Amino acid sequence: MTITEELTARAQELGFRPVGIAPAAPFTETRAAARARLKAGHLDGMAWYTASRVERGTRPDWLLSGARSIISLALPYYVGDVATDSTRSGEPHGIVSRYAWGRDYHNVLRKKLRALVSFLESQHASARFFADTGPILDRAAAFRAGVGWYGKSTMILTEEQGTWVFLAEIITDLKLEYSTPLKKNCGSCTRCIDACPTGAIVAPYQVDARRCIAYLTIENRGGIPRELRSQMGTRVFGCDICQDVCPVNRYTKANGDADFLPRPGVGPTIPLLPLLEISEEEFQRRFQGTPLMRAKRLGLRRNAIVALGNAGDPAAIPALGRVLLNDEETAMLRGHAAWALGRFSESAAKSALRQAREQELPPEVRTEVEAALHSSGSPESAHDLQQTERANPSISASAV
Repeated sequence: MTITEELTARAQELGFRPVGIAPAAPFTETRAAARARLKAGHLDGMAWYTASRVERGTRPDWLLSGARSIISLALPYYVGDVATDSTRSGEPHGIVSRYAWGRDYHNVLRKKLRALVSFLESQHASARFFADTGPILDRAAAFRAGVGWYGKSTMILTEEQGTWVFLAEIITDLKLEYSTPLKKNCGSCTRCIDACPTGAIVAPYQVDARRCIAYLTIENRGGIPRELRSQMGTRVFGCDICQDVCPVNRYTKANGDADFLPRPGVGPTIPLLPLLEISEEEFQRRFQGTPLMRAKRLGLRRNAIVALGNAGDPAAIPALGRVLLNDEETAMLRGHAAWALGRFSESAAKSALRQAREQELPPEVRTEVEAALHSSGSPESAHDLQQTERANPSISASAV
């Protein structure tokens, strides 16, 4: 058995499938595409994704001196279909992306990758692993190594597991036997593009992260643009829509790692109302060791407010009113609560908005209150909304 064969067998024993190996040459074309996305502003908001990061991530020899091979690995996480009823247990629930139902995949990947690196080091090779971390462009590596092909959603599609995989890489100075890239594509299919509610897939193989629900609910540290909120449904962490409609994913079998099975209170859905008043201590206790930590407590509260506005359950009105009238943590949450209340026709929602209007509010919150009163069918606020936005043009521009 060659080193390549033994390495592949060990990787498969750890649950990786498929496994591919590619030469550690620079990713010249990918570098150009990434630079174009940066220039177009499609990655605005992700301050960590810089031109220098792209440069490092497309030059494997910068990440490991003497790099000769990239081992690309896919770890399946599809554990089967589980109901995601947003009104389960008689209270509004929010939807959590499938990849986040169980343990944080970074931790799962690291343990497995360390075992493979130890094997390579036993062969007197140098190696460095990336568990969906670091600057390496994992999709480019997976495509070159024949692990999968690019879908129009920009995700990598594998033959047996579709897009339901985590990607990881090991760069080594060992010369291994290389795999052949797959000669597959999505043909004329545009289901992922057509299904995206926010229009984030702006063209085949191009995603504007600023409109992507996954970005908005996880990476985004500010407010969610008003124009996109109603299109997010009850998703509070991530989004699987483009994967759910993909024909390739239709035939995926449930064989994900047991670590990715739903964890109680985390997935596949999560009660929304308790999130509005969750403390930092409770947030840490409930979500430590899960991907939901990435959204942070403030982000999860914001997402829950938007989801409650879309769920339409009047039981949420008192809690949303408390956020609007009494929450002192951030004006952003109060503004989102005003928007959510504006989605209800009930008098209690309008009463909370009118009560807030009598308070001394931060300008951005007042703009949201006036917009909410207007959207909830209260004609008395139309003039006030126009006056507020004329007096605060920057606020108006940032709120939509």
